[in-house]
Amino acid sequence: MNLFTDVPGVLVGHHERVGGGWASGTTVVLVPEGAVGAVDQRGGAPGTRETNLLEPENLVQRVNAVCLSGGSAYGLAAADGVMRWLGERSMGFPVGQQPHEVVPIVPAAVLFDLPRGEWGNRPDASFGYAACEAAASGEFALGTVGAGAGAAVGSLKGGIGSASERVGEFVVGALAAVNASGEAVDLRTGRAFAADHEVDGEFGVRWPDRPGEVTPAPTDLNTTIGVVAVDAALSKAEARRLAVAAQDGLARAVRPAHTMFDGDTVFALATGARPLPVVSGPFADASRAGALDQLCSAAARVFARAMVRGLLAATSAGGLKAYREVWPEAFGG
Repeated sequence: MNLFTDVPGVLVGHHERVGGGWASGTTVVLVPEGAVGAVDQRGGAPGTRETNLLEPENLVQRVNAVCLSGGSAYGLAAADGVMRWLGERSMGFPVGQQPHEVVPIVPAAVLFDLPRGEWGNRPDASFGYAACEAAASGEFALGTVGAGAGAAVGSLKGGIGSASERVGEFVVGALAAVNASGEAVDLRTGRAFAADHEVDGEFGVRWPDRPGEVTPAPTDLNTTIGVVAVDAALSKAEARRLAVAAQDGLARAVRPAHTMFDGDTVFALATGARPLPVVSGPFADASRAGALDQLCSAAARVFARAMVRGLLAATSAGGLKAYREVWPEAFGG
């Protein structure tokens, strides 16, 4: 389906409020069987929770969920609801003798969307819980939903985007909440910077060739957040290489990227369903590195594609014009 959930073992759920003074929401990635987790954070304004435990030298190896939310640092509260949902189902790191004695492992990151609605209208624990309830293994919505409800990318409305790619027997998927300080589009032509990454006409547009009538976003405070996943068995250090590569995809899609006003954060999940193919003998390490490198190359591509799809799927909200409103002819309008 060209979605993040094409990676077996991952689920995605959204909860948002748009209108009536609201333009914010939360997106949750659930991994019911757990997954090796990692993170790569760039830019000067991050908002994160439980990212230190993802360092390779630290104890916990697997995470139960990743929470992406609007609301800036206030939105980190959404992860409390994710923990409660998981705890009620005895899903987490065991710390006692009884099945329910667990601590759910839920790394989280937030984006800045506070000016989009009325002050004080931002995600809390109920958003995280509701997003877990909404999680599904199949198709999920893109655009002005979940953590993308109040997102902005440069002068345009941002949103949730996703893409996937098969690499041999593996599937690499990306989920992006597109909310960058930089532009994702050449405003002189209406062409997305990562348009050349399109696969099989997935973007569904005919790129225009004229300037768009847009005004700068009301703030330079932004941050793109997302997750890249693969059904390979990776270590935490190897999974981090996947997150590092995905940030390259972000930089292909947005100009400039990783500014002092962005806290760009990408998580990586490796479900471990399949081992990396390696050859035996003295070249085993190089063989494994080569297989990992193919997955990393795919991670950059799918994250760039997810960025474009999030831009194109967004609808106007919070005083921001969507791409489809500025260049309707790209969609045949």
